[in-house]
Amino acid sequence: MTADSVLLARASGGWLSRLLSGTPPGTSAPSPEVAAGAPTGPGPKDAPKDISRLTLPQVLARQAAMLGDRTAIREKAYGIWQTHSWNDYLSGVRKTALGLQSLGLRRGESVALIVNNCPEWLFGELGAQVLGAATLNLFTSSVASELRFSLNRIGASYVIVQDQEQADKLLEHRQDLSHVRKVIYIDPTGMRFYREDPWLMSYRELLDLGEESNRSDPERFDREMAQGNSRDTALMIQTSGTTGVSKLAMLSHRGLTAMGRSWTGHLSLQPGENWISISPPAWIVDQMWGVGVALVSGMTMNFPETPETVTEDFREIGPAVLITSSRFWEDLASRIRVRMSDAGWINRLLFHWAEAAGHRSAEQGRSNGSRSWSNRLVQGLAKRIVYDPLLDRIGCSGFRCVLTGGHPISPDVIRFFRAIGLNLKQCYGLTESGGIFQIQPDDEVKPETVGRPLPGTDVKIAEDSEVLVRGDANFTGYYKDFAATEGAFQDGWLLTGDAGYLDGDGHLVIIGRKEEIIRNKTGEAFSPDFIETRLKFSPYIKEAVIFGEGRPFLSAFINIDFGNVGNWAEERMIPYTTYLDLSQRPEVEELILAELKEVNERLPAFMRIRKFILLYKLLDADDDELTRTGKVRRRFVYGLYLRLIEAMYRNEREVDVKTPIRYRDGREGWIETRVRVIPVD
Repeated sequence: MTADSVLLARASGGWLSRLLSGTPPGTSAPSPEVAAGAPTGPGPKDAPKDISRLTLPQVLARQAAMLGDRTAIREKAYGIWQTHSWNDYLSGVRKTALGLQSLGLRRGESVALIVNNCPEWLFGELGAQVLGAATLNLFTSSVASELRFSLNRIGASYVIVQDQEQADKLLEHRQDLSHVRKVIYIDPTGMRFYREDPWLMSYRELLDLGEESNRSDPERFDREMAQGNSRDTALMIQTSGTTGVSKLAMLSHRGLTAMGRSWTGHLSLQPGENWISISPPAWIVDQMWGVGVALVSGMTMNFPETPETVTEDFREIGPAVLITSSRFWEDLASRIRVRMSDAGWINRLLFHWAEAAGHRSAEQGRSNGSRSWSNRLVQGLAKRIVYDPLLDRIGCSGFRCVLTGGHPISPDVIRFFRAIGLNLKQCYGLTESGGIFQIQPDDEVKPETVGRPLPGTDVKIAEDSEVLVRGDANFTGYYKDFAATEGAFQDGWLLTGDAGYLDGDGHLVIIGRKEEIIRNKTGEAFSPDFIETRLKFSPYIKEAVIFGEGRPFLSAFINIDFGNVGNWAEERMIPYTTYLDLSQRPEVEELILAELKEVNERLPAFMRIRKFILLYKLLDADDDELTRTGKVRRRFVYGLYLRLIEAMYRNEREVDVKTPIRYRDGREGWIETRVRVIPVD
């Protein structure tokens, strides 16, 4: 028997057995009669009713005792899937916690993680939480100055980083990070020449420290875990920061387990079902699922090898449920449509026939709740001939439910995927609500809405149309920002900042951010998101930003999709070199103009775009034009490109541009070009 098995067996006779029976730490153990009736295997309804009184590490200990050697985590490395059982999961958290304690981590301190989707994310996060520390995940795509700012905000004592790239970012600002006592790197590649630096250590060394501590005092881990309180702050998440500096929302253990219970019950999730983690750990959705839903339900967490292998990994794993960003589905829809346009005429004909059949089937089901026998026959043929092979090709054949969140998505994207047989639904949530709390039921999917609230969550609409939400998963406040915390609640209801309404079926319709609602010169109001999402359904448009506040008409900036437009240009023998060169080609202007005209035809007259500019560069998070989750920072973009915006309203035809740019390696340069203002007839 291994040391870990001995420890688990010893723990199961003490406080852990009380967790299994639903008795929280600090109370007496259950009677033998009660213990004899305890369930032997967890399912959606087996979680103790008072799981809200457990911390996340305590929930992990409970699952390890019940699920033992069943697979908890699966990671792909060098083309091979490596597995970690629930016992391994607990062991990794134990060694990490004791290793951090050996280094000097104390309760009330904070630990930052700058990591990819990998098991060490979970080990590091829960390991720090065992010791009463709060964790903060940061985006690996962040530049060095962003990381320095975020680490200084929380005074991080220890930082776990993915690799040399992230370590170098911190070394660049080492003199400004005096509160960081140690930087712990996971991937040792390229770190050979750093070994003499006492500020750095490998994750392997951290685990060795933890193992040594465990041998010297086998009960230390249990004692530390038992001190946890479910109302303590488990982790912090940076808000999107679309309107300025992001805030740090604090989420409690209780809130995350509440979200886990809601999703487990709603989707009837079972132990061993697969979830694949493809969004950054710094995003609320992967936190909500990775350390909330997966822990409570006993699902298996899967980590793909690289973003490029996701489609292949989908096919190999067969995940049951997926929630990811709207950009993922927009990009996937664009790739499918572009490839179909390049296919032979027979394949194109079959695809368009099957897509039309799917749309008819969906509309008939929505209108009268049932489909005719002829419709079912055609749909069955389309499924066998087109849908199934296509979904298998893109790795989506195993999903029973896929969801999109994080940013509004065009109903056209929802209709497109549902027409080809994928159960894609729009959902809604925010960092402060603990994640996604609003979802469409399978039997009443409406592409324009975000559905109904999960069990345990209440939603209502304020007099000014703001969406309010109340539930156990709501955050506990903003870190060191009492005024903002007070302003986030009204009589116990969380103010989401989004405008919306409930339709006749009780489904929530999100109009957009209250502060971003546009009123044109005649006073007509609408959300720019409504138009932008429809523009981005085009395979040739990557990003769109709408302007028109107090103006006589609407205008837009357009970022082309460099890959799709580049392929389109190559097929037509149109020469180009860079994004700047391609975006300003007259042929590309005509292509995008046709796309805008098509969208305009489906919009009310006052919402139609009258002029646009093809931007000479992609909007970039490194230039503060986007958030790290891909949302447009509208106010910043407005200020940065005011000269171009004014040109569209002053009847100028061309604008000379000279602007600084920052390259990936930190160098700065200049772009000099001339852009055209393109009218939409």
